Amino acid sequence: MPRLKRMDVAGVAQHVVQRGNDRQPCFFRETDYVRYRQDLGEALLRFGCRLHAYVLMTNHVHLLLTPSEAGAVGRVMQALGRRYVRYVNDTLGRSGTLWEGRYKSCLVDSEQYVLACYRYIELNPLRAGMVAEAGGYRWSSHGCNADGHEDPLVSPHPSYLGLGIGPEERRECYRELLAFGLGSDELAAIRLYVQRQRALGSERFQAQIEQHLARRAGIGQPGRPRTRAAS
Repeated sequence: MPRLKRMDVAGVAQHVVQRGNDRQPCFFRETDYVRYRQDLGEALLRFGCRLHAYVLMTNHVHLLLTPSEAGAVGRVMQALGRRYVRYVNDTLGRSGTLWEGRYKSCLVDSEQYVLACYRYIELNPLRAGMVAEAGGYRWSSHGCNADGHEDPLVSPHPSYLGLGIGPEERRECYRELLAFGLGSDELAAIRLYVQRQRALGSERFQAQIEQHLARRAGIGQPGRPRTRAAS
């Protein structure tokens, strides 16, 4: 049976998850994180994708990015995988694959859905018990989006820009959203939609994606993130 083609629409954000093979590490030393960021930045520029949020965990990565054209995300991930895996194998004297099959991805609607994915990604180290606060984890976009630290990888999504008039107002509002965290329904929905590789968003958004791609975009009753007044 042929594999179902990923949902891919120019200008629509995608939440991408790629895991280490058999849940094994994909980063072994600090220099590996540095190299992955370098390769990622080059691939984003080469293939025309904007990265809004990311986290590099020990055995998997989360990326929230928007392609300028259909197919760009796949090209980024393919180029990144080849270069980074070659680097790891060469420097560690290993061979074979590093990643667990194909990466997973889902389309993400704007407004609270994109911002929920921002939070989901940047709070990952905190949920995993790796740090006492999200800002304590070096290998994510949190320092840029919440604290204003320079990060050449990060380009703000329009939903993030809509949080305030200027950079400090946006960061303050975003920090408030982070403090709210995510409810269990929101966590479950984000995980379910990326695992099923569907379109996370409103019914209207899903209908538009279905019309554009001529395939089912939703899952059914399992929830979409609840709307929060602060979002």
